[in-house]
Amino acid sequence: MELRLLRYAVTVADEGSVSAAARRLHLTQPTLSRQLRELEQHMGTVLFARDGRTLTPTAAGTALVDRARRILAETGRLHQDVHAAAQGRTGRLTVTFSGSGINGPLGSCLGRLHSELPDLDLRLVESFDDHAMSQGVLDGHYDLAVQRLPLAGSELTATAWWSEPLSVFLPAAHPLAQGLARRPADPTILGEIPLVLWPRHVSPRSYDEIIALCHRVGVSPRIAAEGHTVQTLLALVAAGFGAAVLTDSHRALRRTGVTPRLLNHTSTTLHLVHRTDNASPSLTRLLDALTTGPR
Repeated sequence: MELRLLRYAVTVADEGSVSAAARRLHLTQPTLSRQLRELEQHMGTVLFARDGRTLTPTAAGTALVDRARRILAETGRLHQDVHAAAQGRTGRLTVTFSGSGINGPLGSCLGRLHSELPDLDLRLVESFDDHAMSQGVLDGHYDLAVQRLPLAGSELTATAWWSEPLSVFLPAAHPLAQGLARRPADPTILGEIPLVLWPRHVSPRSYDEIIALCHRVGVSPRIAAEGHTVQTLLALVAAGFGAAVLTDSHRALRRTGVTPRLLNHTSTTLHLVHRTDNASPSLTRLLDALTTGPR
């Protein structure tokens, strides 16, 4: 049965006459009368009782009109849902990110998207392993990775998004964290205090990046302790085990007993990584929102 016939029946029931319904539907009265007869023939029963020019639904007509209203309403919602999906306002989007990302502009961008698109199922997954993040995008577990050191390959598109300096997070009582010493420091400072790092098996590329920085400035790093999370690293710093090298945005955590100092001439870049063939409208919408932010 065509939806237009259901719409005709509902309109006739609402208006109570063929002439009024025809005007509302922008049809001629004979055309609408013929459509109603075809509908009754199709259903095999009388749908409207005629009393002069007035039409009243029969019991069968009332059943049809009630069901038709629900069908037409659902059809309207179907169109809305299809358009919402095409515009990226619905569906599921899974984003994996590092701590350095969420403490910077990523958090506010995702928060704005969540507020603007409440029907989008936005799933967030924190990760410490750059390789696993890129691999998860390749495998389809994630739609987007916001990470420092993406894998290379034609199946992945990696766009440099946001650069920020590194900082050394020092025990607040350490001489290097006192007075004028709190100004930005040369990276050679890393040779003056033991370091607390991620275990290499947890975040191998981040670990290697810090070790490479030490070697580049002629420092032999002394590793005093390891932690699996930023919170643990900062707790170890506050306890006096040594210093942690993290992206500067981590100072937003304001850990008691820890003093950050910028490291001159250092920076790290966050990348937006997604499958090259991912044409998801919601991903496109997210990328647009992110790329209007800082680079």
